[in-house]
Amino acid sequence: MSETPVRETRTAKRPTKTQIAWLRRGLSEPGGKLPLFNDQGQRVNDRMVRSCLEHGWAEPWFENPLKPNWLVCKLTDLGRKAVNGSP
Repeated sequence: MSETPVRETRTAKRPTKTQIAWLRRGLSEPGGKLPLFNDQGQRVNDRMVRSCLEHGWAEPWFENPLKPNWLVCKLTDLGRKAVNGSP
């Protein structure tokens, strides 16, 4: 008896509500700059930022000389599409 091959289907990953809220803040900023802090003044979660980088929704913009371990990022075209619900 031969096994039926399993076909892997890839679905486009969508940002979470938290990621969308963060990415949307870049829509109104010059160059698409994404904030380092949330609306409550807390630093944004590094794992969330790295996840957005891995999915191509954000990209590193420049290094912060005062805080070299902080990622200063900007919104990508793919990030704009993800926020607007485009495939």
